[in-house]
Amino acid sequence: MPAHSSYDAVIVGGGHNGLVAAAYLARAGRRVLLLERLAHTGGAAVSATAFPGVAARLSRYAYLVSLLPDHIVRDLGLRLTPAKREFSSYTPVVRHGRATGLLVGGGTGRTRESFARLTGSDREFEAWQDFYAMTRRLAARVFPSLTEPLPTRAELRERVGDEAAWEAVFERPLGETIEERFADDLVRGVVLTDGLIGTFASAHDPSLRQNRCFLYHVIGGSTGDWDVPVGGMGAVTDALAASARRAGAELVTGHEVTGLSPDGGPGERAEVRFTDEEGRDGAVGAERVLVNASPQVLARLLGEDTGEPSEPVEGAQLKVNMLLRRLPRLRDASVDPRDAFAGTFHVAEGYAQLETAYREAVAGTGPAAPPSELYCHSLSDPSILSPELAGAGYQTLTLFGLHTPARLFAGGGQNEAEVRDRLLAAALAQLDEQLAEPIADCLAVDGEGRPCLEVKTPLDLERDLWLPGGNIFHGDLDFPFREEDGARGPADRWGVGTGHERVLMCGSGAARGGGVSGIPGHNAAMAALGR
Repeated sequence: MPAHSSYDAVIVGGGHNGLVAAAYLARAGRRVLLLERLAHTGGAAVSATAFPGVAARLSRYAYLVSLLPDHIVRDLGLRLTPAKREFSSYTPVVRHGRATGLLVGGGTGRTRESFARLTGSDREFEAWQDFYAMTRRLAARVFPSLTEPLPTRAELRERVGDEAAWEAVFERPLGETIEERFADDLVRGVVLTDGLIGTFASAHDPSLRQNRCFLYHVIGGSTGDWDVPVGGMGAVTDALAASARRAGAELVTGHEVTGLSPDGGPGERAEVRFTDEEGRDGAVGAERVLVNASPQVLARLLGEDTGEPSEPVEGAQLKVNMLLRRLPRLRDASVDPRDAFAGTFHVAEGYAQLETAYREAVAGTGPAAPPSELYCHSLSDPSILSPELAGAGYQTLTLFGLHTPARLFAGGGQNEAEVRDRLLAAALAQLDEQLAEPIADCLAVDGEGRPCLEVKTPLDLERDLWLPGGNIFHGDLDFPFREEDGARGPADRWGVGTGHERVLMCGSGAARGGGVSGIPGHNAAMAALGR
């Protein structure tokens, strides 16, 4: 049980944002308690031995890092090693009966040559260079603001200082910009994918949810780079937990928070109620409660959950973890598989294919040719494999499928299993079309003789991690501004308010939440400290 009956801050949930908040508050001299339902901290950013009898630690859910600010790493003394990826992406395609593709990375000259070979000229390459120069300028101006008080729309627009960039990302559907700037269907699709990660939308969705997703995927680190965390995602959250403990935070696992009274504790403090792993109930008081859980979970803890959400939240991804005996050979023999899979390997993600898949999912059938992207962590970081596996040429492979919303799996049980198996088979069939050999021939087997392949649907993520509808962002991402000035206190200024003075949101449901960033955790800690 917790060591004390009352704390300056109680943090609900031990995911990476909760750990960031715990570390900052403890370093500021606050008495901090973190309560985690599971037997370990880390939330979705964990490493796990997914296959029995196989010494490989996979990043089971989240798998790359871009949005974690360097200053959080420095402030908290985190011992992390990011590995840079030489190649950004490879997208195979068959054109005019010939297997070819687009390889981005390996130097400007090699990228230009790949564009020319695919499209027949330098036009698309020049458009690509111009477009991503624009997003890099945007990243340099927007990303630092994410760990500052939340600006108004007008303030952020002035900070961006580029009307063309502002219109392209913040005002108009992403599809319009892509269609204006690029002519090739494959190139258009590669650009659009950054707006669809975990986000179910069309390129022309008037809500601009695809734009918001795109923004967060191109501004990380003020560059838009996505890095491989050496040691896997668990190395990130293990470092955060170690930092919080060094600072004096009390991290208690196996304790599920069951209720929350904003002003119901002793001395007019908030009260947090919980049940431990042996079924014993307890409660602690808190000056501040920071909630590293979804807004839906918070509503339930407060007794405000009506059970009828006005707009259901759902995830839209199929996550597949694999271990291979070796990388597969490609139909496009001009590209080394070690280059193709080191970055993001796009499958069935042409622009028209993405729209077709979206419309099929809206219709309730699910995509016949599921779009997906894959990457191989162990090419950049073999440390997640035992020396024996690495020496024998084994490799991990992660597949992230798009446009597979939770609604397709509704009903659970046999229906969920049937839909999962059908979509998995279709996704692997699309991959096989780009390979010179079936991916099944490359799969390793576990200690019980089964193929090393693990599938996670949105409903699995809801059950395992309490993500609403399996949504990896806890809901649609927001643009990183407030519409008008009117912030009354620290919670409003930092975008972490909940409507209750003593309760702050420190998870992905906060403004500027989403992804493995630590940003909501940092911002909630700053608000709790009155900064």
